[in-house]
Amino acid sequence: MQYIIMITVVLGLAIADFITGIIKAYITRKLSSSKMRKGGLNKIAEIIIMTATCGLEIGIKALGHYYGDKPEQLTQIAGTLAAIAVFAYIVIMEMLSMLENYCEINPKALWAKKIVKRLKNIEGEEEEK
Repeated sequence: MQYIIMITVVLGLAIADFITGIIKAYITRKLSSSKMRKGGLNKIAEIIIMTATCGLEIGIKALGHYYGDKPEQLTQIAGTLAAIAVFAYIVIMEMLSMLENYCEINPKALWAKKIVKRLKNIEGEEEEK
């Protein structure tokens, strides 16, 4: 059941980000079918990656059954950590993308601009290191 929830959350966020991207493009008069196609393919790739990661978790857990008690626990932890890490990354990435879209949709949203600016500053500092 957790896999269905994870994939559903990623699917919902991908659709919401795609829609906010279309709204942003319409408002900024930069609507482009090639950008929409690329964005849509990126969203499909995210869903495929999340689905594959859930499958990897299931496979790692199943593999642990063949190696006794201790390895079974370790494989269960490893599979869960892998799925949670990918899930968290995609969720954070989608939320930030929607926030960036919102900043361009509503230029008066100073609170959102402050958050995006701080995050971009952090990102820039990491790239310099």
